[in-house]
Amino acid sequence: MRRFLDGLAASIVVGMFWLPPTAAAADRSRLVAGLVLACVTGAAMVLRRRLPAGAPLLAAGATIAGSVLGVCQDPMLAAAWCLYPLAVARADRTRTIVLVLAGLLTALATVAAVPGEGASGAGQRLTLAVAALGVSWLFGTAVGRQIAAAREAERARVQLAVARDVHDVVGHALGVISAEAGVTRSLADATEQELRDTLAGVESHARRALEEMQALVRGLRSEPGAPEGVAGIARLDGLMAATRAAGVGVEARIEVNGPVDDVAGAVAYRIVQESLSNVVRHAAGAACSVELRQDGGELVVRVRDHGPGAQPARGGEGPAPGGGGSGLRGMRERVRLVGGAVTWGDHPEGGFEVRARLPVRSAP
Repeated sequence: MRRFLDGLAASIVVGMFWLPPTAAAADRSRLVAGLVLACVTGAAMVLRRRLPAGAPLLAAGATIAGSVLGVCQDPMLAAAWCLYPLAVARADRTRTIVLVLAGLLTALATVAAVPGEGASGAGQRLTLAVAALGVSWLFGTAVGRQIAAAREAERARVQLAVARDVHDVVGHALGVISAEAGVTRSLADATEQELRDTLAGVESHARRALEEMQALVRGLRSEPGAPEGVAGIARLDGLMAATRAAGVGVEARIEVNGPVDDVAGAVAYRIVQESLSNVVRHAAGAACSVELRQDGGELVVRVRDHGPGAQPARGGEGPAPGGGGSGLRGMRERVRLVGGAVTWGDHPEGGFEVRARLPVRSAP
């Protein structure tokens, strides 16, 4: 499509501003020169994206040479067409003061280009050329800055997503490892086999966390959104087994019969992972229940522990503006991205509870 538009623009400029004066040339040398310069101009317009710096110079040089020979009447429209990609590419390097001066010069040239009494054709074409080049540069710079802003926003979004994943993976692994080591250290008469079992569990949790981190890196290198697919509902059993090994009694009830897309499943996994990590850190030794069921077109996730309830470190009530630690805030961000809702807080019968509802088909 872009090549078609470039070719169409080149045909219009050459057909309107080059061919008529070239065909009317008095001698053969000027005719040949006009055709050659017209071909150079058309080629520069077609190749403007491949040669962003060279194309404007070629088009402007050919236009000036053609005007001197009397075989071109182009008011620098070809050069302005070629200047646009360069302006887009250099937008972040253009200072505001330069843009202001270019805007003023363009405005003056546009006003001066309006036909009036006593205005010569050459003078009017010069002002039109200045206006065309100025408009092209200003418009290209504006578009370039919008593109740069969009790229920066996307980069920030990816960084935030990776930060959430790293927090969940590393935080859970370190929490479980710390709890296992603490339980074993508290046993004054721990046998050698118990110590070996603890070290084996620590090794297993560290290896699993490393595998997830490697999967995150591979996802970043392959396609957008892949990091969210690292874990899903199918891996919940291993997650809860690791939590039980850390000394937390986990009662699970998983009733998901219908299909759940990868993103929604990954978010459900991360909710359970962060909730169990909080149980290990803030309610060590307390019993915990995990419920995951499908309710029509929604996935219901509920994790409740029987510990001391909300603590400052855990973040307090979820509905409060800005409440929650980084893990709970990350949980809320994940849920919002798929179009769901999540709340957390003290349970009326004691303990702390996280409740979430996710669409089975995540929102785009």
